[in-house]
Amino acid sequence: MAQQTTVMDEQMMKRALTRISHEIIERNKGVEDCVLVGIKTRGIYLANRLKERIEAIEGFSVPVGELDITMYRDDLEVKHEHGEPVVNDADLSLTIDGRKVIVVDDVLYTGRTVRAAMDAIMDQGRPERIQLAVLIDRGHRELPIRADFVGKNIPTSSTEQIKVEMVEFDQKDSVTIHK
Repeated sequence: MAQQTTVMDEQMMKRALTRISHEIIERNKGVEDCVLVGIKTRGIYLANRLKERIEAIEGFSVPVGELDITMYRDDLEVKHEHGEPVVNDADLSLTIDGRKVIVVDDVLYTGRTVRAAMDAIMDQGRPERIQLAVLIDRGHRELPIRADFVGKNIPTSSTEQIKVEMVEFDQKDSVTIHK
């Protein structure tokens, strides 16, 4: 990865998450029957940040669950061709039956991660609705999946990579494109 362009800094990220929080509240007419489910790894940090913002706005604490979709991926053999995949539990540790589940991830690309997340969620129960919140939508969908809440649309070529860094994991907040 030779050339790098910053497309989001810390302040832009904060504004995008605040906007997404307001959109979640408006679209769901409140958040009393909503749960946030973050896809490991950075989706969990984003879900927790959304929870904090929603709580500050609504005064209501939205439950947050963590989801590891490794065993639900359809490209498991390709991703782990040099060894056995790590088996992780898909237990959300919260009730999703009859609730509005908002799946949270950092980047929406082909849609395969989101499809795997929906499979994992459906194995845990029957939600009233599943919605998707992403920080970045970069296009190039392979499946008919779209985000309900988007921080920023960044059209990219398939040769570029989007890198999301978060202070909880990477010691800084930024989104960069690498060519």
